[in-house]
Amino acid sequence: MSLNQDNQGQEQQRGLQNRHVQLIAIGGTIGTGLFMGAGNSIHFAGPAILLIYAIIGLLMFVVMRAIGEMLYADPNQHTFITFLSRYLGNRTGFFARWSYWLTVAFMGMAELTAIGKYVQFWFPQWPSWIIQIVILLVLTAVNLIAVALYGETEFWFAMIKIVAILALIVTGIMMALTGFKTAAGPVAFSNVWQHFSLFPNGVGNFVNAFQMVMFAFVGMEFIGMTAAETENPRKVLPKAINQIPWRVLFFYLGALFIIMTIYPWTKIPANQSPFVMVFELAGIDWAAALVNFVVLTSAASALNSVLFTASRNFYSLAVESRGSFLKPFAKMSKNNLPTNAIFFTSLVVAFSAIISLIPQITDAFSFVTSASTDLFLMIYILTLAAYWQYRKSSDYLKDGFLMDFPQVAVPFSLVVFVLIYITLFFNPDSVVPAIGATLWLAIFGLISRLQPQSVTK
Repeated sequence: MSLNQDNQGQEQQRGLQNRHVQLIAIGGTIGTGLFMGAGNSIHFAGPAILLIYAIIGLLMFVVMRAIGEMLYADPNQHTFITFLSRYLGNRTGFFARWSYWLTVAFMGMAELTAIGKYVQFWFPQWPSWIIQIVILLVLTAVNLIAVALYGETEFWFAMIKIVAILALIVTGIMMALTGFKTAAGPVAFSNVWQHFSLFPNGVGNFVNAFQMVMFAFVGMEFIGMTAAETENPRKVLPKAINQIPWRVLFFYLGALFIIMTIYPWTKIPANQSPFVMVFELAGIDWAAALVNFVVLTSAASALNSVLFTASRNFYSLAVESRGSFLKPFAKMSKNNLPTNAIFFTSLVVAFSAIISLIPQITDAFSFVTSASTDLFLMIYILTLAAYWQYRKSSDYLKDGFLMDFPQVAVPFSLVVFVLIYITLFFNPDSVVPAIGATLWLAIFGLISRLQPQSVTK
């Protein structure tokens, strides 16, 4: 039997179990930014960072509830991006599909580059490009064997992050209860609100912190790609989505609160990982290596999810394509996996290894990666717009997984997302990528106008 079957758009394996999806959701919620960038976030906004994480977490919960409600009504979709075509038209869907696939692929390239650096922490003599190729081959194999293996891998990757955060929180609580003292003073919960200021470094840095936190949550929507491959998705996905607020509250707000309990927020350096600092206080001499291992597995988890998510999106794009060029990518393997789409996505991500050998194009790659990250905001805005149209369509399921107060939650989220995008143009560090993302919107938006238009009413 050949690797690829002739039939296209067939049903995929439902190999993801409840525990897989729950941990995939947690893994998507917790990124490497928490472990490496928490100090920078606190430096920007002080204790107000807790408020910012809570606000952005709430907005992302609205996005996930919108995705969840549409997937509950039609759980056989390979990707939530399909709903953008259905309810906003083929032209918008064409723009969203290609933009999202490229954005996620660039995200994978950035994660693969980071993996090379994390491994070089222990083996500095190893060439980064070889490390990247080996890791990419391993994770590509994971995605090619079975969807259940992908789920199992993500389960254990997420468990490592959970254990690290739990260790930080427990360590901090024990220090506070036993009167532990650091060079910066006693460990106390009051350190969080002492010298409190909503704008400790000015309104500008407070606003910029929203951008930083927004992009820390990128990837949460990846569970919106699992519906067609999840056992009993109408039961599993709502449960995973409804737990998002508690995950944000515990893992992000809990970890940040404990960090500021151990160290007064005015004494936390922006360029160091608070996790390393805390574990060193606890007497772990190899704290830096421990945290490096955690962020390595976190980056590997993100890359694993990129291969899964981007390949499903590309498969869906090929299924919907009217041309012959993409049709080979609309085929399934004998295991009902989008093998060709996985191979192609992996090949694109592999360009990261080539880029690491050509320093002259590193800056250009960084620009493209930053610009593509800004496109996530556009995708979230379009997703909420599609959800708004879904509620007006004949597909609307009145007894489905309904969002609470959508008349308020959706417009509010849209306004905040647009405002965050606008603020990108007022930050010297983000203005150039924001211009690049806007040019992409304009140019590819014009190309998408060439597509035939149809909208579900």
